[in-house]
Amino acid sequence: MKYIESKKNEEIKQINKLNKTKEIKKTGTYLIEGFHLVREADQNGQDIVTILATEKNQEDRLVKKYYDDAIIISEDIASMLSDTKTPQGIFAVIKLNEDQELPELKGQWVILANVQDPGNVGTIVRTADAAGYAGVITSLDTADIYQPKVQRSMQGSQFHLPIYRMDLQKAISDAKDAGLTVYGSEVNDQAVPYNTLDKIDNYALIMGNEAHGLDENTLQMTDQNIYIPLLGKAESLNVAVAAGVLMYGLKKF
Repeated sequence: MKYIESKKNEEIKQINKLNKTKEIKKTGTYLIEGFHLVREADQNGQDIVTILATEKNQEDRLVKKYYDDAIIISEDIASMLSDTKTPQGIFAVIKLNEDQELPELKGQWVILANVQDPGNVGTIVRTADAAGYAGVITSLDTADIYQPKVQRSMQGSQFHLPIYRMDLQKAISDAKDAGLTVYGSEVNDQAVPYNTLDKIDNYALIMGNEAHGLDENTLQMTDQNIYIPLLGKAESLNVAVAAGVLMYGLKKF
């Protein structure tokens, strides 16, 4: 275990860059924050490179478990590394999962197409985990799951189910080739109400951009476009809320 007090320390400077996609890809590592996420990472077999903790947390079980690789940091460093107003004083640097090859697709999958808000992305992943989905695929223009806000919103679900980032058209093509029915979500009553569909075992549900939904090209690639009937005066639902309704509504129990 070593102690670092200065924010100008070179190792700390490098760790502080691990909230940027370019640096994450360059180093093959990313940073998570908070007791819940660090414990989830440990319990789910993630490759933890370093634990960083403030002095008040140095007796924590996790810090002791990774004693040889742990760094005790000052409160100033914790504030610098933190993405929150009230840091808990514990962080972990984790290796990326290098396996980016899709497995044989079966069961239920969620595909995110240009979903931009980190909170929405994280909430959808967390809901997919809760609903027992096989995994999540994000398009190349969807918010990066390694962003701190996405990590925080996922609440550890990122360690429970596979998440792949790939070209949207290829994801749809791979899903179809695997025999999955591809549903596109659309705010349009020309589509089919989701609650009128027969429930099936193998499908992929595509959720689109917060402001614009799915583009016409993507809607043309699906097997069926579906919508949620709006019974009140609201024009639409938040994409994460809509995803939750559809994920549970389509699934067999």
